[in-house]
Amino acid sequence: MSRLDIFINRMVSQRACLNHAAEQTADLPGPVFELGLGNGRTYHHMCEIMPGRDIFVFERAIASHPDSTPPDDHVLLGDVFDTLPAALERFGPTASLIHADLGGHNAQKNVAFARKISPVIEPLLAPGGLMVSSDRMFFTGLTETDLPRDAVPGRCFIYRAG
Repeated sequence: MSRLDIFINRMVSQRACLNHAAEQTADLPGPVFELGLGNGRTYHHMCEIMPGRDIFVFERAIASHPDSTPPDDHVLLGDVFDTLPAALERFGPTASLIHADLGGHNAQKNVAFARKISPVIEPLLAPGGLMVSSDRMFFTGLTETDLPRDAVPGRCFIYRAG
């Protein structure tokens, strides 16, 4: 499979999973967290499909397109291993939806990072909350759920808090 096809499958799956997760959590109170802003395409999509929801972005430094840049009061700048624990203190276990597209192009590094970050993310989710990730995560208390039919298996993952 070409790198272009892999990228397309990831984008199609990400959109399908985010749309599905937004529908599934529409009645669940609590903030939405976007882990990693990048150029802001996913954040922009989340704003479109979840109008009125508080979407907080975790990022080291803002480098997004101006149309896809969150307001300053919805940005938590710094290393996620610092900002996620701070968010737990600030918000408690209330996130209705968390999206992460934090991996790079090295599968081994992605797995190692996912193992390290999973226990930091897990306590932030509210009961019934969903985690959408571009990489397989390693949670102890979340359950992996089926993907929507238009997602490509292995290109995105969804986990539900009990």
